[in-house]
Amino acid sequence: MTKTMQQIVSIGEAISHPLRLKLLCMLSEREWYVYELAKELNVSRQVLYLHLKRLEKAGFVESDLRLEDDDMRAKKFFRLKDFDISINIDDLKQFF
Repeated sequence: MTKTMQQIVSIGEAISHPLRLKLLCMLSEREWYVYELAKELNVSRQVLYLHLKRLEKAGFVESDLRLEDDDMRAKKFFRLKDFDISINIDDLKQFF
């Protein structure tokens, strides 16, 4: 399947930051509540959301909101999606 240029750029941007690579590793072990992730990584939730959105846009992660029995606030959880990255020269040649 050929990729669009935007898909290739999104993949490249998603894996171009060390924190996003660490997030991929952490999410490969289990799903995380965004507050727990921010605390574990010692970053603000706002910064974390920016990185997670980039990974979500590229198709690496997905999220859902949940209400838990003991806490009626909605909590956003993130988990890793199954992915396989492959970009070959033919994907690039189609654009140039």
